[in-house]
Amino acid sequence: MAKSTGLFFGSFNPIHVGHMIIANTMLECGGMDEVWFVVSPQNPFKERSTLLADHHRLEMVRRATDDNYRLRVCDIEMHLPIPSYTSLTLARLAELHPGREFCLIMGSDNLASFHRWRNYEHILANYRLMVYPRPGYGNCPLASHPNVAMVPTPTMDISSSYIRALIGQGRDVRYLLTEPVYQYLTEMHFYKG
Repeated sequence: MAKSTGLFFGSFNPIHVGHMIIANTMLECGGMDEVWFVVSPQNPFKERSTLLADHHRLEMVRRATDDNYRLRVCDIEMHLPIPSYTSLTLARLAELHPGREFCLIMGSDNLASFHRWRNYEHILANYRLMVYPRPGYGNCPLASHPNVAMVPTPTMDISSSYIRALIGQGRDVRYLLTEPVYQYLTEMHFYKG
């Protein structure tokens, strides 16, 4: 039987406790054997200038996941053309790991705009989408597709941009991050403005 691997794509700039709670819920309630955090060098819908260097974001994800063998960091998109497109990443992962069943983890906000993704019809026809709720994004027509599963996870309005803004204001964010990530950000003086 193929190992079920959830792919959690993102900039993780920085990775925070909300990401970790979603990944853990997908493992426990979404029927996945593993979750891979796919760190994106550039989201086609985001400005690159707001990102920390790739190696720093990879290191933060490594530190956040180091104590759980079912969570992994995946740097596949660092070796693909920029900007990153999920359809190309999935094709490459299928080549590298033919014995795995990959599915996508995404928020309901991404499901609402999924029709804008490159080759979204192919993705939807060939991969399961495991969707967690996001505040302000309720019913979506794609939610009834047979390859879309809504997974109830705790709803949190925590974002990396919110954390970056707080750090820039000199505020304490220690409880929004795992301890290893908080220590790394503090040592490196990231997002200080």
